Amino acid sequence: MKKYIFPTIAVITLVLGFFVGNAVSNRAQAQKMIINNGQVFLEPTKLDQLLLLLQKGYVEPIDIDSLTEEVMTDVVQKLDPHSAYIPKEDLEMVNSELAASFSGLGVQFHIENDTVNIVSVVSGGPSEGVGILAGDKIIEVDDSVFVGKRINNEKVMHTLRGEKGTQVKLGIRRSGTDETLRFTITRGEIPTWSVDAKFIIEPENSKQKIGFVRINKFGEKTYEEFLSALSYLRDQGAEAYIIDLRENSGGYMQEAISMANEFLEDGDLIVYSEGRAYPRMESRATGNGRFRKDRIVVLIDNFSASASEIFAGAMQDNDRATVIGRRSFGKGLVQQQIPFSDGSALRLTVARYYIPSGRCIQKPYRRGEQEDYQMELLERFNHGELFSQDSIHFTDTTKYYTKRGRIVHGGGGIMPDIFVGRDTTLYTKYFNQVANRAYTYQFAYHYVNRHRKELEKYKTWQSLEQHLIKAGWMPDFIAFCQKKGVEPVEKDIAVSKPLIERLINAYIVRNILGDEGFFPLFERDDDITKRAIRYITTGK
Repeated sequence: MKKYIFPTIAVITLVLGFFVGNAVSNRAQAQKMIINNGQVFLEPTKLDQLLLLLQKGYVEPIDIDSLTEEVMTDVVQKLDPHSAYIPKEDLEMVNSELAASFSGLGVQFHIENDTVNIVSVVSGGPSEGVGILAGDKIIEVDDSVFVGKRINNEKVMHTLRGEKGTQVKLGIRRSGTDETLRFTITRGEIPTWSVDAKFIIEPENSKQKIGFVRINKFGEKTYEEFLSALSYLRDQGAEAYIIDLRENSGGYMQEAISMANEFLEDGDLIVYSEGRAYPRMESRATGNGRFRKDRIVVLIDNFSASASEIFAGAMQDNDRATVIGRRSFGKGLVQQQIPFSDGSALRLTVARYYIPSGRCIQKPYRRGEQEDYQMELLERFNHGELFSQDSIHFTDTTKYYTKRGRIVHGGGGIMPDIFVGRDTTLYTKYFNQVANRAYTYQFAYHYVNRHRKELEKYKTWQSLEQHLIKAGWMPDFIAFCQKKGVEPVEKDIAVSKPLIERLINAYIVRNILGDEGFFPLFERDDDITKRAIRYITTGK
């Protein structure tokens, strides 16, 4: 990435006065220069002068730093929906979302009844080393009570994460004892994974083996993990691959480019970007990819965005893969993160990216109206787009063409080659109530805690699922929901039973065997995955 040069005056001037890049903006060039002791300064802007006047002359003392933070946020919010000002206290958390690791305790948790419940403990992590167990409840942190309505995911992560080598004291409530157990844990490096799962699918009535890879983000090590997953699946006999990018909101563009390079021929265009102060930059395949001849299918949905769309678009426009699912989010803007001296940062949109056919898949937006932009997904639902391809309307009527001359559309996400609408035949009012309130997830968590020793005997998802089928837990689940205020409706339960069983069995398997057990079970009955398997095995 290019290095960016900035003047040294006020923060607001940085946002309003300069292009991102090596060239300063026309506005900055037009400002008067002040020369003092041989150094050149830009004359303060009107905003700088206002803040100075408030600091020096207002009738009451003002926290000028706090006011500056508010102004920064307000100014950036008036830009596009993806530019963002990140305060110092939030920057580490934001950056860690795409980092290969972070410093913490090594536990996964969920919050229920205002209490932090530990769902699983990272193998080899700091918490496992001191004896923390799945099913434990955190009720104290550093000798202070840590339960109540103010507890939320953000607060828990801020509290448990911290600098490597620092210590935190936890008070734990464990099933089977009324005693508060106390542990001192030294924070350590916890790896974060982009590849949720990799496994072989062996379809009925077919000798073909299909490799399935699910990617949750494009972080620092995504390409490395992805390549390792493909190599593993090839060694297991995979002849074709399903690459699942559903609910993947993106991340680092270069990781998507490196992934696409594995499948494309020398010189194939992957993506190019261009902005007002950002010259056109192209990325093309090198021809050294190790999977250029393998058959692939890419899965997307309305939450697939940014780098996910770059990869899917490159595969579609080069006629290299069949894209299956639902229309993607539609984010075609490039952000550059620019640090400030106080430890905060600006993520500024500097360019648009375009996929090989020339499409910019950024959906329409109006500057400063971020709420309308986010609500666009709800509008898609209300218009029936998630259920019927005929309900989709593109804002860009230009015809774009793939490498082989197929017509594709731009101006609002990537339209899959094969559309699969949501199937709601098993949805009922009862199911919507218990699922939306997360009672399916909560029941699975409590069920595992009651039967953990028995369930841990099973080492494969197939054997564990068979045990759960025989266990007949459905009456317990109905009673569990009834205690929480959802009365049973026999007709609805009869209709939704297969869907409820699928969800809860999968959640229980995840608690015992992790994502490597969860995804093979969950995807077996997924409509989009089944459509992909059918396409690979039959061509239809």
